Parts: sequence; structure tokens; C-alpha cells
Amino acid sequence: MSVVDIHTHIYPPSFMNLLRSRETVPYIRDGDSADSTSRLIILPGEDDASIPPASRGRPVGSNYYDISKKIEFMDTHHIDISVISLANPWLDFLEPVEAVAAARSINGEVDDICSQYPGRLFAFGTLPLSATTEDIVKEIGILSGAKYMRGVIMGTSGLGKGLDDPALDPVYAALESHQQLTFIHPHYGLPSSVFGPRASEYGHVLPLALGFPLETTIAVTRMFLSGVWDRFPDLQVLLAHSGGTLPFLAGRIESCIGHDAYLMKQGRLRNSRRTLWDVLNKNVYLDAVIYSEVGLKSAMETSGADRVMFGTDNPFFPPLDGSETEWKSVKTNYSAIKSTCANNITDAENILGANAARVLKIDT
Repeated sequence: MSVVDIHTHIYPPSFMNLLRSRETVPYIRDGDSADSTSRLIILPGEDDASIPPASRGRPVGSNYYDISKKIEFMDTHHIDISVISLANPWLDFLEPVEAVAAARSINGEVDDICSQYPGRLFAFGTLPLSATTEDIVKEIGILSGAKYMRGVIMGTSGLGKGLDDPALDPVYAALESHQQLTFIHPHYGLPSSVFGPRASEYGHVLPLALGFPLETTIAVTRMFLSGVWDRFPDLQVLLAHSGGTLPFLAGRIESCIGHDAYLMKQGRLRNSRRTLWDVLNKNVYLDAVIYSEVGLKSAMETSGADRVMFGTDNPFFPPLDGSETEWKSVKTNYSAIKSTCANNITDAENILGANAARVLKIDT
């Protein structure tokens, strides 16, 4: 059995250079004589003048951009294949012309990186979402023919107005036509005000543990409510972090839809409408980056054990103790799969690799 990691990121050298060339969010601040650590600042709230420069954002080490470190991580954690993807903030911040050139360059670079480790690395491509839909659709066509590309990664802002934006229809049509799996990943979180005036006392826990999953939940619910899967019934998506809170809240969302007078007046509560449960079961894949047996069971019961895939979220969530070789975050996910599937080895093997190999057409 091959273990396939479908949620693992990289900042290729050219993207690192792009971020280093900037002085506004997102950017990388290289260290100085007082602190040699480079730091990645990707959210406006992290670029607060009241925060010392050496404390803003997160430290960026070679595991972010050196592919040999990725292979080393894979070997340490018994991962046979990784499907790498550019991490947030992707290319959303670039002007249209810049975004097209950057996407073409970075996708070519990542495809070349994969070629250096044939059979071990594949990738999700990056789209120039600030460009015209024509340029985005063209890039999807190019990615569909790239040897190591297996889909695309996309944030929740889409073209800037969210994933329920009708202007995205040509993009969804191209993704559906080319049978490209779309990995939907959060980045913007929730407004900092919702976390209260003491949020800074709690590190990054609130935005990462709650902001990211809720961002995904809201974005995908908006897609569903706007009829994306009615217009594109074969569009397939992979949701980061086990779909946020969708597996837990799907029933409540359906109940709210079924009791909404406005939707009823709009004629949108017809008996033949697709339910969220149906979309979750036929159009949505979930990663297993959930860190608990309870969460994994919910994901499996919502979308099916044949639609859940192992992931690590590397290089994020590294050990705080530099002496640890194996990452607690990875061991926790492995443990959740082992305990949840203790009586069904087939489910375990499917989640760990067989599902990804089947869906992404990876020969293991």
C-alpha cells in the first residue's frame, strides 16, 4: 500500500523571490544581525506597527522551499507520494498581467520539481485569479496537459467576490470539462474583531483553529446556495481541513434552507433540488487533516470513506521542540485513521492512499 499526502505545500524559489521583492502584505522579511530568521507576513493583521518586526508573521525555514526537505519529511513519515501545492496567498495579490506570467512560471517550475522525483511528486497547479477569465481558462487547459499536474488549488475569494460569484462560471466550466479536481483552501479567515479584544493573548489559535475552517464552511455553503453544482453537476472539489465544519453543520444548513421563507418565495425549495448532503457525497472530497477520531468519523460519514484522503499540511504545524524528528501533527492524523478504521483495513488503506491514487490517476 502506498501512502499519498494530498495536502502538502511548497513555496518554490521563484515565489520566495517574489515575496522578498515586496514591502507590503504579503511579503517576506529577511533577518538581520539581531535575528537572522526570515519571516513570512501574509495577513494584514500580522503587519501591525505595534508588533516588533522580528515577531510578525511566521518564521520561514528551508522546509518551505527546499524540495529535498520535503522528500526528507516524506521518508521520515513513511509517505510514498506527495501532491504538492503552492500555499496561501497564492497569486491573488498580483496585477492581472503579473499574475498570468507568475502562474505560468510557477506552474512550470513546480512541474519541473516533480520531474526530479518521478513517481514521488505530483502537484495541484496555481491559477492567476486576478486576471481575466479567459486567461484563467487558458491556464486550466495548459495544466490539464502537464505531466505531473493533478488539479488546481484555489482560495475562497475566487475572482475577489467569493466562490459564489457568477463571473466564475467559465472557470468552473473549464475545470469540469477538463476533469480537474479543485483543492479549496482557506487564507483570509474571519474578521479579527470576531475574536475579541484579547485575541492577541492567544497566539494564532483562534484564526487557525476556527477562522480557517469557518472560512471554508462559509465559502462552500455560498457555492451551494448559489447553485454552482446545479450548473456544473460534475465539478469535483477537495476541501481542506476535512471541510471545515461542513460535516457537522450540514444538517443545520439544510434545515435553515428548508425553513427559509425568502427561498420559498424565490421557488428554490422545489422537491427535486439537490441537497447539501447529496453534493457532499457526490461532488466533494475531504482531506483527513482533522487531528481526531471524532472529526474523521464525521468526514467519513458525510462524504464516504471512499472520498476522504490523507494529508499533513506540511510545512505548517512543525514541532515546537526542534529535537523531535517525527511531527506530532502527522502522528495525530495517522493515529486518528488507525483508531477510526481499526475494524476496517480497507477504509484505512483507501484514506491513506488508494482514494487519492484512484481520483488523481496516480500509478502506485
